[in-house]
Amino acid sequence: MDHKELDVWKKGMLLVEKVYTVSSAFPDSERFGLTSQIRRAAVSIPSNIAEGAARKSDKELLQFLSIALGSLAEVETHYLIALRLNFLEEDISLANLITKEKQLLLGFRNYIKKKMK
Repeated sequence: MDHKELDVWKKGMLLVEKVYTVSSAFPDSERFGLTSQIRRAAVSIPSNIAEGAARKSDKELLQFLSIALGSLAEVETHYLIALRLNFLEEDISLANLITKEKQLLLGFRNYIKKKMK
């Protein structure tokens, strides 16, 4: 399957763009801290979807989808930390992208699990 055709991958790419935009407002002192962490976690989401889709088995795909879900949880946590530290104001579009990506990842994972039965 071509990962570039998957809605979950496309939404993940939009999330990366949004995270880069939002995190550019973080303080310079966070360049190697929170800024780097949230960006790496965001990039990890579509990257793991792509890697899983390129594998030969659904079992491997599920493993990479689980990693993507973990990275998404990291992005959400980093976003909440940035809010608490007043590095940014609440960003509804980022929060919505996180929620939508979670729904898509869980739905795709459930689809693959059912397909395996």
